[in-house]
Order: sequence, then C-alpha cells, then structure tokens
Amino acid sequence: MRMVLDLIIIGAGPAGITASVYAARKKMNFLVITKDVGGQAAWSSDVENYPGYQFVTGPELVAKLQEHMQKYGIQMKENEEVIELEKKDKVIYIKTTKAGYEAKTAIIATGKKAKEIGVSGEKEYKNKGVAYCVTCDGPLFAGKDVAVIGGGNSALDAAIQMMNIANKVYLINITDDFTGDSVMQEKIKNSPKVRILRNARVESITGEKFVKGINIDTRGRKEYLEVKGVFIEIGLMPNSWFAKDLDKNERGEIKVNCANETNVPGIFAAGDVTSVPEKQIVIAAGDGAKAALGAFRYLARLK
Repeated sequence: MRMVLDLIIIGAGPAGITASVYAARKKMNFLVITKDVGGQAAWSSDVENYPGYQFVTGPELVAKLQEHMQKYGIQMKENEEVIELEKKDKVIYIKTTKAGYEAKTAIIATGKKAKEIGVSGEKEYKNKGVAYCVTCDGPLFAGKDVAVIGGGNSALDAAIQMMNIANKVYLINITDDFTGDSVMQEKIKNSPKVRILRNARVESITGEKFVKGINIDTRGRKEYLEVKGVFIEIGLMPNSWFAKDLDKNERGEIKVNCANETNVPGIFAAGDVTSVPEKQIVIAAGDGAKAALGAFRYLARLK
C-alpha cells in the first residue's frame, strides 16, 4: 500500500524551497516534486532587492537556497512534472510524468513559464537561436547581433545582460511605452549598443539550421534585421493547468486568501502561480513560509 505523506510541495523555486525548509523544521513527512530547482530566480542576473543581499545574482541566490535545503536533508524528486492533481476522500492524489503520490496536504509553488509570440519560425528555431532565458543562453551569442522582444522588466533585464555580451542589441517593443523600471530604461537608453524599436511587431523569424534574422513591422514600415539570437521576453503565464479543481482568475493564476489557502481544503498555493499581487522573490519566499505553516495547522486540526 502506498504511503500517504503529510505534505507534497510541487515546485522548487523560492516559494517551494522556503516551504520545504519550514516543513522540515516542523518535522513533517513530506516530499518536494519539481521539474527544476530555482525557478525564475535562477534566470535573473542582478538581484538587488532581496533582504540581506545588497547584490546577488539569481544563480548565487538559488545556490544559497539549495544549501539551506540540504542542511535538512530534504527529499526531492527532480526532473519530474506534475500532470494531475485531485482530492478524493481527504486524500490528495498527484500524478507526475514518472509516478503517483498521495498526501494529506499539498502546496503548489510551480511559478510561471514564458509566453510565446506565436509567429512563423518561433517553434522551428526554438533552441536554435530562439530563446526565453538570457541568463541561460546569452553567453552563446557573444559578439553577435541579437533581438530582445518585450517592454517589461524581464525584457529590459535581458537587454542589459546582452549589452555586455552581444555586438548589437535590438530591443523591440510592441507599444510606444516601456513598463519596466525607469533605472533599467536609463541604462539601455545610454548604451550605444542598443537600438530601440517602438510600436514594432515581429512578423516572422527566419533561418536555415539556425536563426538568421527577423521580419518586423514598425508603424507599417517593413524591415528585416539580421540577428543570430532572438530572446522572447513578453511575460509569463502560470503553471497551473494541472490543478483543474482550483479556482483561478482570468490570467490562470490560482486564487488564494491571505493564508495562501485555495478553494479546496488542504491544498495551498504560493508564489508567482497565485493571484497574489507583485511577483517578487521575497514575496514568493514569504508565501512559501505561510503555506507550509498553514499545512501544518491543517494537519493538526485533522488529528
């Protein structure tokens, strides 16, 4: 007979890792299931607003979080994606790409994934010049011309990173205004390496074995840009599709209350996958702590 755990934490970004540390300190019988460790935090280049660190890179912060997990010997199933989650008769059943698990409580901390622009050539050249993570893939394009698509903080961060790596950076925004931080905008405006294209739309990505360029439309004016890399940074969508019985908002984010409880008793959610405003590492970490403490209290009431 399969063991019913106290808790299963789905995801190992800042929210999931923090939840795991709190669960370990409460001596809960639990497991962490995740596709990868670090989540979006691992993609960030410069983190300057996490308490205790005046400056730290995303990978460095993730390494410190992992170190904290290892102190408690937390059991984790990596490279495993959850594809089903449902609750029946007070037991939560979780199915992954590799196995099945049962628990009395669950914390969903699966974060978000990059949105696609949906143009010709995007899928064909994914990982062949089309990328969604500058921190991961930026160094592959050292000394080359690249395009960054988007106007928010993720796009600005990508452009800033590539300013130090690439030969030239085209920053392409579909609207006239950028929504990212003004400090980041100033860095980009002052760089001779960056050409900013406003009110511009990518129509297609072209190439042979790898990307060779993009066709864009800027206020009706067609232009072809020769680039070797295309970084798509137009936002994120929550990884919540597997949680079919949970209430979600119009963006697909799982609705939670101030205690990170969902509409299903015993199922909690934390971090960027939720409806909590302001997607920040520090907020995700706090959510993870609250969710773990909430799961502990829920179990105490069951007993």
